[in-house]
Amino acid sequence: MDIKKNDYLINLYDIYYNLLTKKQKYYLEMYLKCDLSVSEISENDKISKAAVSDSIKKSIQKLLNYEKKLNLYSKQKEIIKYLDSTNKLNEEELNNVKKRL
Repeated sequence: MDIKKNDYLINLYDIYYNLLTKKQKYYLEMYLKCDLSVSEISENDKISKAAVSDSIKKSIQKLLNYEKKLNLYSKQKEIIKYLDSTNKLNEEELNNVKKRL
């Protein structure tokens, strides 16, 4: 997976993770954030690679569907872009606003 796509999926995960099941959260966390392979996850959890792969694919599709319907990541990026273009906030204030988003 390329870095930009991985970063995008991590951002979607950070926004929509509460809409996933406990198992989906776990597998995506291991795959996206801990950078474990499907094989490593399956070995650690003693389940088939196919089960892990299927769960990850379905979870990613869910994240993409949530973003398609809700556009929270896109809106967040627009807000950050707007804030970056304003000179009304000092750098520290701007960074604080970005972190809260």
